[in-house]
Amino acid sequence: MRVAIVGAGIAGLATAWSLARRGQAVTLFEQGPIPNPLSASGDQHRLMRRAYGEQDGYARLITEALEAWDELWDDLGESHYAARGVLAVNQYPNDGGASFAASLSRGGFSFETYTPAEAAERYPFLDPRSFRRAHYSREGGALLCQKIGAGIAAWLLRHGATLRPNTQVTAVDSAAGSLTLAGGEVLAFDRIVVTVGAWVLRLFPELRDRLTICRTAVVYVEPPADLRAAWDAAPAVQNIGGGSSGYILPPAGGTELKFAAGVNKRLAHDPDADRVAAPGEGERLRDLFGPPIARVREYAVKRVVTCAYTFTEDHRFFSLPRGKALVISPCSGHGYKFGAAVGRRIADAVLDGDTDRLARWLRAEEFGRREAVLA
Repeated sequence: MRVAIVGAGIAGLATAWSLARRGQAVTLFEQGPIPNPLSASGDQHRLMRRAYGEQDGYARLITEALEAWDELWDDLGESHYAARGVLAVNQYPNDGGASFAASLSRGGFSFETYTPAEAAERYPFLDPRSFRRAHYSREGGALLCQKIGAGIAAWLLRHGATLRPNTQVTAVDSAAGSLTLAGGEVLAFDRIVVTVGAWVLRLFPELRDRLTICRTAVVYVEPPADLRAAWDAAPAVQNIGGGSSGYILPPAGGTELKFAAGVNKRLAHDPDADRVAAPGEGERLRDLFGPPIARVREYAVKRVVTCAYTFTEDHRFFSLPRGKALVISPCSGHGYKFGAAVGRRIADAVLDGDTDRLARWLRAEEFGRREAVLA
């Protein structure tokens, strides 16, 4: 089967990997380089975590996600995952730190709880006066995105896939199974998978009432010298508590210390616009992390990286079959952790045509033949 994949973020790369390892003829199109630093998958590292707020189905699907990543590591010959565990801080009742513990408790997943003094002793970058407790899960850590993207691209080339970087697709004819490229060239395929993230509305503007584009940013910082060793050994921080939905990725595998916050997103109409950080944006984002991060203003801002995501109203994956095409949209900014599993599931649907099963899985409504039995 000749399959075109439009968009080389993690969903597109993983789908190409899964189809190519099953002997399919894959052509992967990307409007920029592969991996593309402007894509949602182009950042240095992303969070892998078990706790999932009220979405218990996705918490259970992490079992399959981890297994799929292990399958990918076996193919690549190396792992790009820093399994440091995950920390969450509880500043007041019902904040993100409390939700972390509640999610793990409901799922029967183990975690540890520390008093402020115990947490600060383990993690001296925390201010023990600013929170009620901290929770730690051994599952999770940091996925090293740039290494993953480069690794899959190299694997695809070795296994006969065709990569078309810096090639913009301007139209998809779902009925005919054809793509139009910038410049007018038209190419035909048996199946087309569209995984272009925030650029999806350019190809399918009729989805505007179902998908929303948001612009966000992360800040890379340099910690005070006396705290560098603590951060170098730190877990990922899923939630700092309070009201910012802040999370932190520690330095791992050559990456840098990253602060990001859910409250820092805003509506956008063009994923290519507003990609340069405003003066002071990094400092304002950094300052959201104190509390619970002690001495937060001593963290030097190195740079700000902007990103564009698509969101659904219920913050779940979106899929839509259209003739010979299948449109997939990321899981509202938190879907990277499922990347390898998503690629395998999309490949299943391309080959067997069961897009209903794919949609149910993407929405965590069922877990199908690959569901792992929870211990």
